[in-house]
Amino acid sequence: MLLKDEVQMLRRIPLFSGVEPAKLKLLAFTSDRVGYRAGEVLFHQGDSGDAAYVVLTGRAEILVDSPTGQYKIAEVENNAIVGEIAILCDVARTATVRAVTAVEALRIRKEHFIKLLTDFPEITIEVMRVLADRLSHTTSELTAARSRARQAE
Repeated sequence: MLLKDEVQMLRRIPLFSGVEPAKLKLLAFTSDRVGYRAGEVLFHQGDSGDAAYVVLTGRAEILVDSPTGQYKIAEVENNAIVGEIAILCDVARTATVRAVTAVEALRIRKEHFIKLLTDFPEITIEVMRVLADRLSHTTSELTAARSRARQAE
């Protein structure tokens, strides 16, 4: 794919819609376009957080390890970002991400992702929105699970 086509593709992603074309060109140039077949893992829980991924096409599931095995906590698709928590918190991966269908993604290395957040506060705000939405969803699920557990007692 040509660099100008990648820039156009990046502009369609809400996370990058406010970024000027010259910076998107740099992002496209410094990022890696990666592909995964259904069932392939983008990264494993516990891996070091070396990159964030923007899902361009396809669907992936977010899995966490538990004493009883892996548990699916979410599914993501086009324009979703994954892997950013390990970068932002400087911790190991908090979940495994596995392709459900064929997935094409943009792999943004840690140093480029941090620079992007530093240079573009609007991207930082969008990432915060994504994280806040995930936290809200998780809180709702925990509340529902606790309510079901109390009713079962």
